[in-house]
Amino acid sequence: MGGGFGLADVENNSPVSERTLFLLGSISKSLTAVAAMELWERGQLDLDVPVQKYSHSFPRNPGPSRHVKSWVIREASATTNPTRRMTPKSVTRSTSTIPLPRALISSGMTLWWHSRAGTSTIPRKATHWLVGCVMQGASGAKYLDFMRQNIVVPAGMERTQADDRFAIIPCRTRFYRKSDSGIVQNDDFLDSSYKIPGGGWLSWAEDMARFEVAILSDKLLKRPTRDLMWTPLKPSDGSKDTYGLGWRVGNEDGNVTVGHSGGQQGTSTDFLIAPSQRAGVVVLTNMQSLNPNELAVEILKILVNGSAKAEKK
Repeated sequence: MGGGFGLADVENNSPVSERTLFLLGSISKSLTAVAAMELWERGQLDLDVPVQKYSHSFPRNPGPSRHVKSWVIREASATTNPTRRMTPKSVTRSTSTIPLPRALISSGMTLWWHSRAGTSTIPRKATHWLVGCVMQGASGAKYLDFMRQNIVVPAGMERTQADDRFAIIPCRTRFYRKSDSGIVQNDDFLDSSYKIPGGGWLSWAEDMARFEVAILSDKLLKRPTRDLMWTPLKPSDGSKDTYGLGWRVGNEDGNVTVGHSGGQQGTSTDFLIAPSQRAGVVVLTNMQSLNPNELAVEILKILVNGSAKAEKK
């Protein structure tokens, strides 16, 4: 069951419908992670080797090599240190293949990272962009082609696609933000082609529901692989983490939950699954800096409690 509320295009008073396409933001990481784990499951991707095995252009760290698994699992927020940032001055558009790391670095993106596995100062969008490069090297296919063949089509996500801000995409929402005084404005232009694996997919509620069903029914991954993907990392510094392989792991009212949130120019999103209860929720908005997780949690509680009451009867 889904529904649409509000406006997809404020200027033209066009309402959101069940077919409106939203930018998923960081929910894209979960889609990418499932595809990467498919490669691992097939023996095409080793999670514990240096990334350079699959992405030869990526420069080597002066210390011990980072492992693919570490890039996927553990990345600390760049906002903890304002000097440790990813700042692309110019990025060549590419919606069919992920740019090679050296090309992106030479265009003005500077990356800082620690050499020890389990720690990093690179934002997750950058690391999942790297995962996309690794997937291309491991599979021998372009990232988008592999995603379509192994995630989008098998899950029945018929309208899910990479965002291309220069293309005409029917039913794509406009993207908004609020000013400091609360006025709705068009958000900054965002060409997300350089970070599709970590923040550049478009989808609608029904396709995301199909993705959740495919995950819960083990259609995309075998159960042991799925469990590994949903296992939080144990960082080398002994701290606790709630992040698995491209998925956040949590607990709501004693029920284990998995999912991801997303937020960037013109979008705030969240999807949440309670695996044991076989229930899931997705909330997609076209406004920056909202907190859709609160709504997702409340809806999930209603679903889970309703299922529990039905079982008792």
